[in-house]
Amino acid sequence: MMSKLQGDQSLSEVHGSVDIGKKALGWRRILAFFGPAYLVSVGYMDPGNWATDLAGGSHFGYSLLWVLLMSNIMALLLQSLSARLGIVRGRDLAQANRETYPKPINFILYLLAEVAIAATDLAEVLGMAIGINLLTGLPLIWGVAITVFDTFLLLFLQRLGIRKMEAFIIGLVAIVGLSFLVEILMAKPKLGEIATGFVPTIPSEQALYIAIGIIGATVMPHNLYLHSALVQTRKITKTREGIQQALKWSFVDSAIALNVAFLVNASILILAATTFFKQGLVEVAEIKEAHQLLSGLLGSEIAPILFAVALIAAGQSSTVTGTLAGQIVMEGYLRLRINPWMRRLLTRLLAIVPAILVIAIAGEKEVDALLVLSQVILSMQLGFAIIPLIHFVSDKQTMGEFVIKPWVKVAAWVITATLVYLNLQMVSNEAGSYFAESGHTFWKVVIVTAGILFIALLVYITFYPAFAKRRKKHSIEMHPQQKGLEHLSIPTYKKIAVALEFGEHDDVLLAHAFGQGQQDSEYLLIHIVESASARLLYNASDDYETRNDKERLATYVQDLQNRGLKVTGELGFRNRAGEIVRIIREQQADMLVIGAHRHSGVKDFLYGETINSVRHELTIPILVVNL
Repeated sequence: MMSKLQGDQSLSEVHGSVDIGKKALGWRRILAFFGPAYLVSVGYMDPGNWATDLAGGSHFGYSLLWVLLMSNIMALLLQSLSARLGIVRGRDLAQANRETYPKPINFILYLLAEVAIAATDLAEVLGMAIGINLLTGLPLIWGVAITVFDTFLLLFLQRLGIRKMEAFIIGLVAIVGLSFLVEILMAKPKLGEIATGFVPTIPSEQALYIAIGIIGATVMPHNLYLHSALVQTRKITKTREGIQQALKWSFVDSAIALNVAFLVNASILILAATTFFKQGLVEVAEIKEAHQLLSGLLGSEIAPILFAVALIAAGQSSTVTGTLAGQIVMEGYLRLRINPWMRRLLTRLLAIVPAILVIAIAGEKEVDALLVLSQVILSMQLGFAIIPLIHFVSDKQTMGEFVIKPWVKVAAWVITATLVYLNLQMVSNEAGSYFAESGHTFWKVVIVTAGILFIALLVYITFYPAFAKRRKKHSIEMHPQQKGLEHLSIPTYKKIAVALEFGEHDDVLLAHAFGQGQQDSEYLLIHIVESASARLLYNASDDYETRNDKERLATYVQDLQNRGLKVTGELGFRNRAGEIVRIIREQQADMLVIGAHRHSGVKDFLYGETINSVRHELTIPILVVNL
């Protein structure tokens, strides 16, 4: 279920699984580099983007298109930096943070990353639930509940391999893109009017809130963690030429994928501006309302169907990448790996619970507001991912000749400063309106304290790497340096317990037990009686099975004693695992030999899992013999 990592590779199950060197020269090798950015790009067109794009287009027409374009340029630069970190240093962003920052700061950064992933998953849950509702009429709260079952989709895709997963995601992206292409052709927007939207302007404070939501929905912090790990699925030649080639084609991959995402987002905003804003429907900010109006305004029944199908495809594709990001963050910061289905389930529950609470308490009308809020939360996390990333790719000591150029560094810091300023401006505006109200003293103190801590953490992660370069790096590996095996000590076992079933494999178990013993070792034979009488009467049982088991145990003991071995026997009753543990503790055995029939699935449920139950209770070595 849960284990500490034994290596330092990011996404170790698919690390280096696509061997670029085995690809033929030419377009086949180039295509082998393509894929990671498409997995990243789905986060740029998930249902959270839909909510902010629809709100921006219906409220302010084309005037926020420039925000989308700026966000796309930001995303391209930042994702290329993330890919550079993974290709050159072989580290994902979480691992690099672990190496650099102190443990308490890393733990805070981990929690913030998990909050960002939960906010992302919240948008995906709500988007898929809305899509299902629009297609089938299923109530939204039930649509949210059933999204938990897509947990198993990721498990299936991971078994197929990274290239199959990438192909699946690209297929879903194609569905989204084609759906909006058809709807844009139906809406027939005027290109001249669209062009005016690329002139920078912020019409109002509400526009600022939506603009920050658009940025948060586009430049997503979990994508920076994800991209730095996904590029490591390509097994490249670690030479100057090999790294340069990988950086070049990774940038091309990112440029194509993120421009596709930009076109999808721009299509949603243009569709909302053309269909709603120009018709005077400036209050259309809800996905469901937009779906209902599309049919009448575009004069086609296919438009709302395409809208719903694209929404489900966007949500489903994003759910896969969100889980991968969660795995990268947990493994990188905590060096902890849990089963993929458990990781997915935890992520999904963190999204489902607030979604169900909001729907149950406030009703379905608040769902879109929750979507926009999730994207604003994402935007507020950006600084904590971007600032360390810029430090890492600017460090000549670790990046060598592949350190970023000065103009790239300046551009990255300008983007970061812009994002942090916009976030602080939005928070101060929201807090100002809240503080204008009377009362709520406790929450005002909480808000002020949180704001101070927010700024303090940003300042700390900004300046710490500059002052900590001479400090020893924190290891991301689980194992200390090898010091030799001179202290190797071979144990001897004085009393070895053997759990017998009184079946055809008893001789195998006993042979393995004798193989572990020494000349003066003692052997304790254990058998558990599980008849109906034994379960009811315990050691007072005297049915046929109990008498027969006593006789058989006595025969085994006598036979082995005649061979010169020190052997005793003891019967247990009722509960197999509990009795084995009790007898071993009472008799102070220092090793257990037990047989395994390799049951799985239904058989484990029917017959029980004795070995797992026993090993969790005992501290002595246990030799499991496959029978």
